[in-house]
Amino acid sequence: MANTPQAKKRIRRNDRRAEINGARVGRIRTFVKKAEAALESGDKDAATLALAAVQPELARGVAKGVVHRNTASRKFSRLTKRLVALG
Repeated sequence: MANTPQAKKRIRRNDRRAEINGARVGRIRTFVKKAEAALESGDKDAATLALAAVQPELARGVAKGVVHRNTASRKFSRLTKRLVALG
């Protein structure tokens, strides 16, 4: 258990941040799933729009520090590759 006031504050802060960061990661996952569903359906227009929505979400996740830069790059690259294969 935390003894110092600073450690107690740190625990409170970490709990708040974990909740916020979890919501951010969940939001990114939702966008990625929507893009994957659009790619699965074979509808190129819907997939293009979904991919355009995923890219800024991934970039925001990287900027906020909840997703690693290479992870975001890999996800976007693989989604783009699948989109190109549709056409």
